[in-house]
Amino acid sequence: MADHTYDIAIIGGGILGIATAMELTHRFPKLTVGVVEKEKRLAAHQTGHNSGVIHSGIYYKPGSLKAQNCVTGVSSLLAFCDENNIKYDLCGKVIVATGEDELGRLDDLFERGKANGVPGLEMIGPERLKEIEPHAAGIKALWSPNTGIIDYTEVTEAYGRKFRENGGEILTDAKVEDIKKGSDGRVTLITNQGDVSAKYMVNCAGLHAHTIAHKMGVPYDLRIIPFRGEYFTLSPEGQELVKGLIYPVPDPRFPFLGVHFTRGIHGDVEAGPNAVLALAQEGYTKFKINVKETLATLTFKGFWIMAAKHWKTACQEYYRSFSKGTFTKSLQRLVPEIEKHHLTGGGAGVRAQAVERNGFLVDDFRISQTENAIHVRNAPSPGATASLSISRGIVDMAEEAFDLQA
Repeated sequence: MADHTYDIAIIGGGILGIATAMELTHRFPKLTVGVVEKEKRLAAHQTGHNSGVIHSGIYYKPGSLKAQNCVTGVSSLLAFCDENNIKYDLCGKVIVATGEDELGRLDDLFERGKANGVPGLEMIGPERLKEIEPHAAGIKALWSPNTGIIDYTEVTEAYGRKFRENGGEILTDAKVEDIKKGSDGRVTLITNQGDVSAKYMVNCAGLHAHTIAHKMGVPYDLRIIPFRGEYFTLSPEGQELVKGLIYPVPDPRFPFLGVHFTRGIHGDVEAGPNAVLALAQEGYTKFKINVKETLATLTFKGFWIMAAKHWKTACQEYYRSFSKGTFTKSLQRLVPEIEKHHLTGGGAGVRAQAVERNGFLVDDFRISQTENAIHVRNAPSPGATASLSISRGIVDMAEEAFDLQA
């Protein structure tokens, strides 16, 4: 007899797992739903380590799942925050071109944003840029007044309260160690806190999503490769140089946005991140190593194909990781007055980057199905911004795949 029995079990207490749980219990109140989270609290990993930006939908290829979910996700997120007294600030963002070679890409971003229905976008010159960000330098910029900042941990906790009010249960400090399929079709999650039995399962395990999916029969056609993004926090003097969000024009070859400045909802300003390979799925520091996880990365064919394509960039990122002076020079392209002494100790996040066996960096959401299970295998930024929209899509899939009845 299992210690906990549900109609649907969700693995992962990040923002997407909890949003999906909340949506399930809202639409199907007769179902019993439980969330299994290995940490002692919600939002302990990607959700709690991101920059807290409410993305508006500028970067994403029109027609992609990212583009479809971001704009609708923003409106849903802000409505939820208004209803639940969660603080946010639509402080705006400038994407700044510092050289002639970036102007074409900046124009492309403007067209993408318009195609995706992003409101208020404006292409601006140096004079208008100085009005918005007096210390930023650039020859042209894209101004997005409806980009904002928020605390996604606070949002996740609010989702969790709604989920519990709907009758849901969250099991924390419960690590899934194995998964078994019964002859009756039920799924049993073997955890360190006892067994969890469910008719159906939704995998929102983030950095560990590919491992959970593999246990359910999904081949390793892609793996989650962890990339650590390291940030510095600006000193009070440095914070005076940044009013909102200042971003570079991204390199389209990579799913990363480049080092930038982000004002946080609690008043701090972060600068970064770089992007270096982490030696553990939860490798938040340079020297945290998980030998088993690192070997799994190094024995994956797609990693080496990716590395062969991008080794020069990887070396530059590693050098910047260990050189504060080089990191500072990267930031000075956007804000020339930033100095090394403005950069104080900061944090880090780990991006769950899905990589296919052919070395392709997966840049869109990737959701798969197995018998009685749905697997969110890749949900990068704007996953948090679009969490309510994505969760509705997952529940739509579950309704059809699991033949759910209201």
